[in-house]
Amino acid sequence: QVQLVESGGGLVQTGGSLRLSCAASGRTVSMYTLGWFRQAPGKERDFIARVSASRNSTYYADSMKGRFVISRDNAKNTVYLQMNSLNPEDTAVYYCAATGNIYPTTTYDYNYWGQGTQVTVSS
Repeated sequence: QVQLVESGGGLVQTGGSLRLSCAASGRTVSMYTLGWFRQAPGKERDFIARVSASRNSTYYADSMKGRFVISRDNAKNTVYLQMNSLNPEDTAVYYCAATGNIYPTTTYDYNYWGQGTQVTVSS
């Protein structure tokens, strides 16, 4: 079992930045692929990025490239999402997730989820 707790969300103005953190605990978290997703009201949960267990490989949704950066610190069992140049369309609940799959492709490939952290971008 893996427990995930997100933090770092909040209210930010257009053009601002935020760094989200997700603290993981439980089984050997360093062996899991970790990902970030977001869900806006009335919309589906969208994939943002993932980072491999070894930290050597990252993968981003095309629409998220350039402004969002995922990283992980296995010593701290934490995954981060640096978000820059935020705009109101980035307003959503942001979730981190973990999976034993090396190349997860959908939300269904992830076994463990955090409770989410709200990010609100004001215009």
